[in-house]
Amino acid sequence: MTKECFALLENKLNPHLHKKDTFMKRAITPRERLAVCLRFLATGDSHMTISFSYRLGHSTVNKIVKETCKIIVDQLMSEVLPEMTTEMWKAVAEDFWLLWNFPNCLGALDGKHVVIEAPPNSGSLFINYKSTFSIVLLALVDAKCNFIYINVGAQGKNHDAGIFMTSSLRQRLENGTLNIPQNRALPGTNIVAPYVIIGDSAFPLKTYLLRPYPYNSGNREFEVFNYRLGLARRCVENAFGILTQKFRIYQGRIKMNPASVDIIILTTCVLHNFIRKNSENEVNSFNLESLEDSSLNNLRSQGGSASSQAFREREKFKVFFNSPVGISSMSEY
Repeated sequence: MTKECFALLENKLNPHLHKKDTFMKRAITPRERLAVCLRFLATGDSHMTISFSYRLGHSTVNKIVKETCKIIVDQLMSEVLPEMTTEMWKAVAEDFWLLWNFPNCLGALDGKHVVIEAPPNSGSLFINYKSTFSIVLLALVDAKCNFIYINVGAQGKNHDAGIFMTSSLRQRLENGTLNIPQNRALPGTNIVAPYVIIGDSAFPLKTYLLRPYPYNSGNREFEVFNYRLGLARRCVENAFGILTQKFRIYQGRIKMNPASVDIIILTTCVLHNFIRKNSENEVNSFNLESLEDSSLNNLRSQGGSASSQAFREREKFKVFFNSPVGISSMSEY
C-alpha cells in the first residue's frame, strides 16, 4: 500500500476510528489503530508480537484489530463492492472479451478454504477434505482481478456445489434480481447467447454458469472450449494469489474464532479492491504468472445434474470458440 493510499484510507475512516482521551488515559490515535490492524493483516504476526512493537497490551491489540476490521467493512464495502448495474455488468463483459478473449462473461467464480485453528467443540463441522479446519471464501472476480461478489462463512466440510447453491449469488441469478443484461449475439456471429459466469468442474452447469466439458475426452472441440474457459478463469486464481501475497495472515492458520475469521476475510477482500482502485501501480505490481499457487486450498469437486437448456447454452460457446471468428480471436491455441 502506498503512502497516498494509506492517507486516503485513514482520511475515510478517521471519524469512525477516533476515540476521546480520558482523565486517566490518552486515546490511541486513528492512524495508530489503522496501522496496528494493517500490520496484523499484512504480516500475520501474532497479537503478542504486535503488542511489543507498538507498546500496547495484548488484549488492546486484539480489540483494535476486531474493531478496525468491522469499521473498514462497514464504511468501504458499498464503495468497493457496489451493487452492480446493467451498464456495470456490460463493462465487465467488455473487459473479459478484450483481456481474456471470452465473450458475454460477467465474472470468474471460485472458492478457497481459509485454514483456521480448530474451533472448540466444533466436531467435524470445519474439517475439509484435506483434514484441516477451514472456512470457505466464495468469490466472483472481474477481468481485472477485482472482487465483484464475496460469500464468507461456510464451514470447511461443505463442498463447492452446496456452498454455491445456498449463496445469495445463485438465488439472485435465478430470480433475476442482479440487473443482468439481455442475451446478445457472440462477436461476429448471429449466435445469441446469455451473459454467463464461468467456473471450474467444481461447480454445477447452469444456463448462467459455464463449467468445462469432461477432460481427456479426445474431443478436439471440447479441448478448445476448456482451454478458453481455463484461460479466462486465470483472473480469479490471480485475485486469490494477490490476496495471499499482500495479506500474509493467509500464510498460516488464523488463530481466531470463526466469527472473527469471517470479518478478517471480508476486510482483506474489501482492502484488496480499495488498494487496486486507489493505487496507480497496483495492477501491474505482481507477477501474475507466479500467483496461481496460493496458500488457499481449492474446493472439492462434486457432481451434479444439469438441465438440457444449460447444455445447449454451453454448446453455443463451444461452437463459437471452434468457429473461424472464435479461432481468429485467439491465435495462440
